[in-house]
Amino acid sequence: MFIFLLLSRFRFDHKFPVPSKFEVPANRSTTMATSPTSTNTNSTNSVSLHRQSSKNADSISICSTTSAFSTCPDRHGFYGGTQFSEKPAKETLTREQIMAREKKWLHMTNHWQEYMSKNYKKLRERCRKGIPQAVRPRAWFYLTGAYQLQEKYQNRYSELLRQPGNPQIIEEIKKDQHRQFPHHEMFIDEEKPGQKELFNVLKAYSIHNPKVGYCQAQAPIAAFLLMHLPSEQAFWCFVTICDKYLKDYFTPGLEMLQRDAAMLNGLLKKTSPSVYRHLQKHKVDPLLYMTDWFLCALTRTLPWDTLLRVWDCFLCEGIKILFKVALVILGASLSSHKVRKQANGLCETLEVLRNPPKKYLEADFIMHHIFRLNITVEDFIHEHKKQEMLHRKAKVS
Repeated sequence: MFIFLLLSRFRFDHKFPVPSKFEVPANRSTTMATSPTSTNTNSTNSVSLHRQSSKNADSISICSTTSAFSTCPDRHGFYGGTQFSEKPAKETLTREQIMAREKKWLHMTNHWQEYMSKNYKKLRERCRKGIPQAVRPRAWFYLTGAYQLQEKYQNRYSELLRQPGNPQIIEEIKKDQHRQFPHHEMFIDEEKPGQKELFNVLKAYSIHNPKVGYCQAQAPIAAFLLMHLPSEQAFWCFVTICDKYLKDYFTPGLEMLQRDAAMLNGLLKKTSPSVYRHLQKHKVDPLLYMTDWFLCALTRTLPWDTLLRVWDCFLCEGIKILFKVALVILGASLSSHKVRKQANGLCETLEVLRNPPKKYLEADFIMHHIFRLNITVEDFIHEHKKQEMLHRKAKVS
């Protein structure tokens, strides 16, 4: 029975398309307990530091590219900041190929249950190739299963907006709403619709799920969704991401994050042994570098074009994609013996991880390597069982 429950954490349920942890298809619900692996001082301190650093929202990205403020937005709507793209997008497909892909995606969304139950591998393959920009909002709405929630609770969002909410949480949201992507055309000032819609989505969720309420790390995820979807659709996507994809990540104590930090460390030992040994030697706790990566679902980590491609896969395959991206960044950034020799301390190592070479964050590099890692679903399951056992032992003692 335990093995069955464990496997279900790495799979998805066709009956209700909301993802769990590590295996396909992207529509199985989570059943495993979400307990901490460690409660050591370093982990607790890094969680606390994360909550403080979120207040400086646009400065926590590890993307090192900066730009002067532009009078015209780039192709993603940024006027400046770390996410501004000075160069036009490189077109690798012809217009005819793009239109053909769009038609395939429209056909899939019109026959969604059939693809999810009978042809999931084709769906996953198309997500990995990249969802066409024109159909990405619709595809995300279906991949998350948000379309079912909106259909089931047709008036729920408007009802939530009419409720006052917890005054303390409302104040926290108001303090944070202007800090999310402040160089983007949607959020550049309070008069733009973005900040108002962001407040509404975060407030509605805090009422919808009072157990979680509001965590600062949720704000960039909600803002990112609002850049692509109408507010009500963005809300239901946000609900599935917080409650299924990142289940228990935002509860007090961030216990799930601590457990997954230990999992990441274990997986790193398999994929990049030399990097693992370096981090162990300099006592670099994983929570010191992966907190923003996982809590914000990489929205503060990757260049925008890379982020969109990664999210296409993340919403299809679940949180294992975040693990894989993290492993690629870690492995690429510290793979060189020369780099490890120069990063001869905790602070120096963290500096490398916070500012990896741009080439390691490019979409082609990330997408090529995350599916070529020497890691399997069985590795995820094994590491999860190991961490669960360690946690049970710690509780008994």
